[in-house]
Amino acid sequence: MLKPVDPGPAPPERPVGELIHQLIEEGKDYARAEIGLVKAIAAAKGKALVVPAALFGLAFLFSLAAISALAVGVVMALATLIGPLAGGFVGMLVFLALAGGCGWIGYQRLRRDL
Repeated sequence: MLKPVDPGPAPPERPVGELIHQLIEEGKDYARAEIGLVKAIAAAKGKALVVPAALFGLAFLFSLAAISALAVGVVMALATLIGPLAGGFVGMLVFLALAGGCGWIGYQRLRRDL
């Protein structure tokens, strides 16, 4: 006796085009959710960095004020010895040499590390 032919899998209830459309829409929704998550994480990290960044900015400004006070003190001390104009010039040369040395050391370390 012959066996009946296996009909195979049941035909889909919805057309393939509709299934693909649904898959694309679900992929878009997933991508939007991932972008929303990344935005939320970035916003939280940004808010957490506001106060430390402001404090570092203030520390930088206060250090500039301290260096300016030091420079004025050096120039005033030199002014009593060699005159105000020469004292200002020598003070400028001293601080330019310090800035150049710091810049050169930073450049060398950057070249070494990269």
